[in-house]
Amino acid sequence: MKSVVYAGAAYWVQASQETKTQGLFRLAPDSGGWEYVGGGLPDPVEVRTVVVRPGKPDNVYVGTQLGPYVSEDGGKSWRALELPGKEKVVWSILLHPTDPKTIYVGTENTEVYRSRDGGESFEKLPTFEPVGYCKMGFNSRVIRLALDPSDPDTIYAGLEVGGVLRSLDGGDSWEDCNPSLLKLAEEPHLKSQIGSDTDTEGMMDSHALTVSPAHPGTVILATRMGLFRSDDKGSNWYEMDIGRHSPLTYARDVKVSPHDPETMHAALSVAAVSDAGSLYRSEDFGQSWQRFDHDVEINSTLMIVATADDSPDRVWCAARRGQVFGTEDGGKSWMEFPLPPDVEGVYALACA
Repeated sequence: MKSVVYAGAAYWVQASQETKTQGLFRLAPDSGGWEYVGGGLPDPVEVRTVVVRPGKPDNVYVGTQLGPYVSEDGGKSWRALELPGKEKVVWSILLHPTDPKTIYVGTENTEVYRSRDGGESFEKLPTFEPVGYCKMGFNSRVIRLALDPSDPDTIYAGLEVGGVLRSLDGGDSWEDCNPSLLKLAEEPHLKSQIGSDTDTEGMMDSHALTVSPAHPGTVILATRMGLFRSDDKGSNWYEMDIGRHSPLTYARDVKVSPHDPETMHAALSVAAVSDAGSLYRSEDFGQSWQRFDHDVEINSTLMIVATADDSPDRVWCAARRGQVFGTEDGGKSWMEFPLPPDVEGVYALACA
């Protein structure tokens, strides 16, 4: 087995005082050991996203508190990719599926940057605070970027806590996708208010977006309130009723399999801070869901799912307090590899 898993941690306000909330770690599942990966990264480093270029497992991108970095040797060394202006906290990185020179980066304060020369230079794109945007006790962030494989100029930005923006021209201009989400927020069971002055907050609390090549124009959104779907590029949304299948509905991640466009995985938990999580899989693009993980007791909020480009049998997950586990045989068996002691605040995970 030659597979490698990357996991990243960053500042988390609810972490125990004695823990570390930073670091990038690399695991070879056949050896069972975590290795701290840091040559050329900020020290200490906070990592909120890790992306491996499909077909090139040594080409790895990470988002740090000081901007994006890239490794071309599987994490042995890193170099900074400079964004315009002062240093930016990076939450999301999107690699164009057919143009290796085009890279998108999402940061704090609802900002998106684009490079057309492989990361040598970036330009700031004209994003904005959409209707329904919530003022929280932390800076807003572009927590996930996704594009439509059938039309790569269609890009979605999930904002925490600000709903969804979309671009239909590769990022040159952006539009608000929130009016329909705000309409859903009028439903009593979709109201949630924790850190702002409005109970529409829960519906604006975007965590992840995913698009399938088999369903052009359809986007799936994971929020605090569950899973939601739009079939018209984010203009109108409806609830996917994940509560019919799972007792846990706080959705932190959702991803379409790179091997089967009808298969999705979702990370579901009780809340942002909790002692339980679950991994669900749908093989019919969200019409039905079944619990996928087993033989592992998830002891905190399940934060992220990582699917592998090289095999449909490889699916890995990470929970908030440092628990990492996965399957290499399509769910028949599961392996658990906790991060080094006292590492919490896990946000990022990727398979290479």
